[in-house]
Order: sequence, then C-alpha cells, then structure tokens
Amino acid sequence: MSATVPLESPVSPASERLQADGMMLLVTALWGGTFVMVKDALGHGDPFSFLALRFCLGAMTLTAMARRRMLSRRTLLRGGLLGVFLFLGFAFQTWGLVSTPPSRSAFITGLYVVLVPLLGWALFRRRPPFTLWLGAGMALMGLYTLSGADLGMGLTSGDGLTLGGALAYAFHILFTERLAPKKDVVALVAVQLWMVSLLSALCLPFTGARVEWTPSFVGAVLFCGLVASALALSMQAWAQARTTAVRVALICCLEPVLAGLYSVALGYETLGEREWVGGGLIVLGVVVAEVSGQLWARLRPSRVPQPE
Repeated sequence: MSATVPLESPVSPASERLQADGMMLLVTALWGGTFVMVKDALGHGDPFSFLALRFCLGAMTLTAMARRRMLSRRTLLRGGLLGVFLFLGFAFQTWGLVSTPPSRSAFITGLYVVLVPLLGWALFRRRPPFTLWLGAGMALMGLYTLSGADLGMGLTSGDGLTLGGALAYAFHILFTERLAPKKDVVALVAVQLWMVSLLSALCLPFTGARVEWTPSFVGAVLFCGLVASALALSMQAWAQARTTAVRVALICCLEPVLAGLYSVALGYETLGEREWVGGGLIVLGVVVAEVSGQLWARLRPSRVPQPE
C-alpha cells in the first residue's frame, strides 16, 4: 500500500490539471521576478543569512494561518522531508557557485527537467509519454543555449555540487507531488519553510553572517519571504496535488526566460540572439509537451479489450 496521501480520484480531471498548470505558470513568473531583486540583496548580505530571514518570515506568516494543524505527526514528517530537499537545493547551488561559472551553474541546475522524469520512472515506475520526453529535451537544449555554458572544460567540484542541487530540486518536485494534500496545504508548507530557515541558520557559524539593513535587502526579504516563499510554495503544493511532477519541472524551466524579460524591462540588460534562441526553445519545449500530449491522447485510438 502506498504511503502517499489518498487523492479524490486516481487521475485528476483535465480541467483541474489545466488549472494546476496555470497556477504553476504564475508561480514560475513570481520566482522569475526575484532574480534581479535577490542579486541586489546579496550585495548587502550573505546567502545563508538571507535564506534564514526569508524563510523564517514566510514560515511565521503561514504558522499564523495553520496554527495547530501543522503539529500533526504526518505534517511534521512530510513537511520536514520537503524542507530538507529544498534547503539542499539552495545550499548545493550556492556552494557550487564558488568554483563554477554562473552560466554552467544555471545549465546544470536546469538538468532537473530530465532528472524528474528519470527519477520518477526509477522510483515510482511512472514512465512519461514520448511527448513529455520531447518537450523536456527541447527545454534542456534551450537552457544550454540560454545559459551560454562552456561544457568543454573538465568537470569541477563546483559542478558536482551544483548537480547535487539539481538532484535535490528534482526530489523536491517529485515528493511534493506524492505528499501534498489536495486540501489545506498551508500547514505542510509552513513546516517546510521552518526547516529551510533552521538549516540555513545552522550554516551561519561555518560561513559567517553579514547583513546590511539597506532598503533593497529588507525589501527582498519581505517580497521573497511573503510572496516567493509562503505564497508561491503554497500554490506549488496545491498545483502538484493535481498535476504531474514532470509537467511542473517543464513549466519551471520558463523561470530563466521570465527572469531575462524582467531584467530587460527594468533596464539591467538587453537580450541578444543567444538569449532569444534559448528562450524560444524552452517555450517551444513547454508548448510541445502540453499541446502535443493532448493531441496525441485524442488522436490515439482507445484500446478496447477484445473478447476472448
């Protein structure tokens, strides 16, 4: 018997799945909007202090809503597990950036788009359809083009750490699908945020704390804590109880595309040919996975059992 939360039906209705995909697109847009803000904030504070403050604020907000519901044994165990995966994703990616160029880090982190279906197949015997593999492959090509990563140099220790972060993000997406309830996700996410905040704070004696309480730093903590953490992760948990982890991983690939558009809109950079081609491939990969999958399901003849 599976240990996952029982769902209302074995397969979510198509309309519910579309709502979940739309919710994840909104979540991705929120996360994409934090790139420029976080980059500015980290000029005034170390990464783990920022993470501890950001997730603590989000956790306190959701705790005020969930109250005693978050103290059940099941919620504590499941939220704690998801929090560990999420923290490891942030920690390994940050640690890897010490010796890995940002372009390689962005590409290696984006490998979760293929790690999610591979791990889901290996762990849960869920083989994604061909259309999702095709979309994931196109999105991965887009990430490589967009990042401009130079893969000619040998594998470094930073690359290995960043790959560990990608694995952690993949496990977080997979297990959120398995563990998120269809109702009352706030308690689960509150525990998850407390775990990330606690583990980030425990890293400070080894990394050193540095915080300058500038308006940009405080503003980033407030926005990322309340919107990009408390709200967005609650929306993700709601969506993943109604759609698949592979579809979520594909939609999340749009995050660097949206981040680039935000950066252009704010006047921080301009997009060249490489950015347009890479971003276009990512968008095309998501569209291929979404649209072709529905067309294939409609055109494929239904298998009716033949009488013996």
